[in-house]
Amino acid sequence: MPKLTLSVSSSVVETAKSHAKERGLSLSKMVESYLISVAAPASGSGRVPVTRSLRGSLKTASQVEYREHLVRKYL
Repeated sequence: MPKLTLSVSSSVVETAKSHAKERGLSLSKMVESYLISVAAPASGSGRVPVTRSLRGSLKTASQVEYREHLVRKYL
């Protein structure tokens, strides 16, 4: 596997390492996953892969119930 050298500020590296660790990933794996998602051919939907995978999962929820939930959560 080829190596890739990046120049990134130390604060970004530390934040990224922490983020990766919280998710049980190495920083290399997290960057690789990101690059795969960026390099993937456009599907035409304009949505990121995670959003596409969730599409349709809340068919039984009404917009009114969702808005009520947001009001309770954030007010």
